[in-house]
Amino acid sequence: MSAYDEKVWLARYAPGQPAEITVEFDNAVEMFRASVARSPEADAIRYFDGRITLRELDELTDAFAAGLADAGFGAGERVAIYAQNVPQFVIAQLGTWKAGGIAVSINPMNKERELEQLLTDSGATVLVALQSLYRDVAAKVVPNTGVRTVITTSELEYQTRNDERIFAGVERIPCAGTLDMAELLSRFRGQAPPRVSPGPDDVAFLTYTSGTTGPPKGAMTTHRNVVFNAQTYRDWIGIGPDDVVLGIAPLFHITGLVGHIAISLLAGAPLVLMYRLDPAVTIETVQAEQATFTVGSITVFIALMNAPNADKDALASLTKIYSGGAPIPPSTVTAFQDTFGHYIHNIYGLTETTSPSHAVPLGSEAPVDPASGALSVGVPIYNTVVRIVDDEGKDLPPGEIGELVTAGPQVVAGYWNKPEESAKALPDGALHTGDVGYMDAEGWFYIVDRKKDQINAGGYKVWPREVEDVLYEHDAVREAAVVGVPDEYRGETVKAFVSLRPGRSATPEELIAFAKERMAAYKYPRLVEILDDIPKTVTGKLLRRELRARS
Repeated sequence: MSAYDEKVWLARYAPGQPAEITVEFDNAVEMFRASVARSPEADAIRYFDGRITLRELDELTDAFAAGLADAGFGAGERVAIYAQNVPQFVIAQLGTWKAGGIAVSINPMNKERELEQLLTDSGATVLVALQSLYRDVAAKVVPNTGVRTVITTSELEYQTRNDERIFAGVERIPCAGTLDMAELLSRFRGQAPPRVSPGPDDVAFLTYTSGTTGPPKGAMTTHRNVVFNAQTYRDWIGIGPDDVVLGIAPLFHITGLVGHIAISLLAGAPLVLMYRLDPAVTIETVQAEQATFTVGSITVFIALMNAPNADKDALASLTKIYSGGAPIPPSTVTAFQDTFGHYIHNIYGLTETTSPSHAVPLGSEAPVDPASGALSVGVPIYNTVVRIVDDEGKDLPPGEIGELVTAGPQVVAGYWNKPEESAKALPDGALHTGDVGYMDAEGWFYIVDRKKDQINAGGYKVWPREVEDVLYEHDAVREAAVVGVPDEYRGETVKAFVSLRPGRSATPEELIAFAKERMAAYKYPRLVEILDDIPKTVTGKLLRRELRARS
């Protein structure tokens, strides 16, 4: 039976941890209000030299909700948020909930076609956008959508430092025909919107999948989903009001929405935002704010290791570190520990599982599978059962590779206006993840790869992650991505794209030989191309489609 018995694992590895937790609040607004009541003058958000207390955030989000109501916004309508990691993102999201609405988070890297697609699909009636994004992108597509109200804002608000490394070339831009967010909040400050209390099964936000297998789909994340996984972060990792959350993941992504915003609102721990990621500035910020917890893509931690101010004590306070969203090579975890003295704990989930479904307990180190070299993603979190199944949906025993099927309170209700796709991906409420992996005899889970990324080289199955992990062991390799490319003899052959660490060198022939010595003959890459940077999404996922197109 591949279903994970959490009670057994917790008793063996994490004594004192409960196997199940109870959802404490009906919605995320109640969760936030409990923190305001406990410590109203505690910092809620820190943004360079700016500070917003919990009391001030409560007032600002009341004002936003009152402004929406004044503009004719009704319960159940959608507010699209198109911004970087700025305080206004949190204000708009929480204010939308207070108005009874659904927040729609949009990748700020999206261009006209993608933005129009998401605004149309979600039916958003309000758009909150950074001024530059409105001018350059949104202004061209809003007339083609159902958006009635546009609220614009500047990344320069709520701070005065104006660090040139972050804000070079940034200026306030007048946006005719839109509401200025600062003026809106000032006008409605002190007004309480009509009291709205969303139910646990009401949708809190739509988070759009990347669309790698078709058009993006809006995962309907409920308030129960949000509160449950906020509690998971709090209880699993031990996050409280004395912690400081470092916001390195994009807020539009499920990791940022839950692993930054939701945990901060629940625990009453300040959320530190930095607009855009700059490795040197991030290290300075950790030191200045004494940040204690973060979760983000492994590519961020690789960047921190290569920052000019990286040294053993640079991240001394940051003792609770988790990484998810992209595969983690074991060699990178070791290199990070050698550089900063801290262990990176694996965490795994999808948009459809509201961030984590698996995690490594704080203080534990994930095992590395000796056969594949894969680092375990941990064990299922509270209240969660994960099965490994074959193509017919039958359970597989420990050690056998199949698809992960996840059931638990964090699994979303379905996809927005897509009942057929919801039924296919979530039969009986259990998510068929599309990720392939296995569970070992001790209950640890390992992800091999996405089903669609498997390479068929002359009839042999090759999983890109295994090849990538071997390449990461070479001391010159900074990042690696492996894809299958057409081959007349083998049907497909293995090709690796590699970027090198600053000051290091390696030839394609050297890297091929390095992998050949460490892998079965059918697995090692026959082709290696060295790039300055590996193309990735903003959340750190490799853009394999783009790499295949180059070949």
